[in-house]
Amino acid sequence: MGIRDLLTETTVRVPVLGRTKPSVLRELVDMLAAHGRISDAQGAYNALMAREEQGSTGLQAGIAVPHCKCGAVSGLTVAAGVSPQGVEFDSLDGKPARVFFLIIAAPHQTAAHLEALSEIARLARQEGFIEALAASLSPKDFIARFAS
Repeated sequence: MGIRDLLTETTVRVPVLGRTKPSVLRELVDMLAAHGRISDAQGAYNALMAREEQGSTGLQAGIAVPHCKCGAVSGLTVAAGVSPQGVEFDSLDGKPARVFFLIIAAPHQTAAHLEALSEIARLARQEGFIEALAASLSPKDFIARFAS
């Protein structure tokens, strides 16, 4: 099952309202919790922040992939968001992140967690794909860009 298969209009936020790393993470976690995808929003948020303390999940070219494993989910759970103006995320290239893929896996799902990270890395290498996602005007538009 690919990232596209895990995203729905209720798990994509365009635009994210948060202007800081913690507020973006909180917003995406709360969105997942509001739609029944997370049983413990605070536990998931804490696990994501603990992971960020180990090293930023801000990559390059405007993408961040905050991720963790925790018991707040029973299966691989993904959310996405777009910040047109970008958010400082301590990215490798020093540039703000505009596209976010938040991944939470259950503690026993190491393989699925790694597959999801690998798929996002492949997508990020596709010429113009992250820029296209960043230009999305709605969750539906964001999801549709996976098909083109």
